[in-house]
Amino acid sequence: MAISGKSSGIKDIARALKVSIGTVDRALHGRAGVSEKTKARVLKMAEQIGYRPNLAAQSLKLNRHLSIAAILPRHISHFFDPVRAGIRAAAEATVGLTVSLEFHEYPRLGVGDVEAFESAISRHYDGIIFLPGNTRRFEPLIRKLSRAGTAMMCVGSDAPNTERVGSVAVHAAVSGAMVAELLSFKLSHKATVAVFSGELSTLDHAEKLRGFAAALAVQAPQLTLLPALESHERPGEAYRQTLALMQSKPQPEGLYLSTANSMPVLRALEELGLMGKVQIVTTDLFQEIVPLIEDGKVLATIYQRPFTQGKLAFETLLKCLLEGGKPQPLIRLVPHVIFRSNLSLFSSQIAGNDDELETELQPA
Repeated sequence: MAISGKSSGIKDIARALKVSIGTVDRALHGRAGVSEKTKARVLKMAEQIGYRPNLAAQSLKLNRHLSIAAILPRHISHFFDPVRAGIRAAAEATVGLTVSLEFHEYPRLGVGDVEAFESAISRHYDGIIFLPGNTRRFEPLIRKLSRAGTAMMCVGSDAPNTERVGSVAVHAAVSGAMVAELLSFKLSHKATVAVFSGELSTLDHAEKLRGFAAALAVQAPQLTLLPALESHERPGEAYRQTLALMQSKPQPEGLYLSTANSMPVLRALEELGLMGKVQIVTTDLFQEIVPLIEDGKVLATIYQRPFTQGKLAFETLLKCLLEGGKPQPLIRLVPHVIFRSNLSLFSSQIAGNDDELETELQPA
């Protein structure tokens, strides 16, 4: 049976099944006083008409108080500050319940992150938003917090095969594949290319490399990929690696900077007089990268939409908490490619005030 109209909801379900509104409400929210057979009929009808409970209305009814923490690195502020801004914006938009939101910072991925989580265990948060670095190191922490009743929501990367309740991130493998395709257009002759990555024990970095290598093998067999360089998000190390790489033979003609920690690499290239001579694709958007794109020294940058990542991570975690800890679908955002030609459309994103021209989601 199909029900049309803009106000499809509890009343429509009750009318279609010839039951009371109270029965429908109890069935939808898992409360006592309704048989399993009736509950199944209600849920089936709700699915048929596309009804989704309104979280704001639920929260008004519940009058709940929730405590949420965001535990994120301080380093690479032009990525993590917009993530925090998105989380804050989503928290301020909540209606009908009190949310206590606390931000915790640690120096960088792999430095101080475990300690930050261990200190959060005693705070007994309802939910935590975090970026998992080394998933093997994070797995016992996620397990410990989850079993203590804290819903764990990943942002910026994922920790599969753990007890996290959901994940919001850009589609990393697609990001890498897009860069490979871009470089294949610019480098049609035999050449070498290289990837500067963060720590490859972080799933996001590993997936970008995987997507890049796979697309390169299929679309650009003329290009040879050198072993990936892990800077571990340390600027000095990235700078030294760049000097050594670009002074070696053969010198790569294309570079993929797959983390937002790109400025040390670009400074080294500038010192070597190679800016504009090497095809470079970076990651994310910030003030220092703008003139390099405008001058054609950087071919493009892959924008990971950090504000939206933070906003959706909070909204998804809130939905999980209001549904009693029910795991949520993984969200993979479509990455944006920013060239000189469309750079002006992203001026608000450069300032870190807003994020999207439009939101596009792909189910994982």
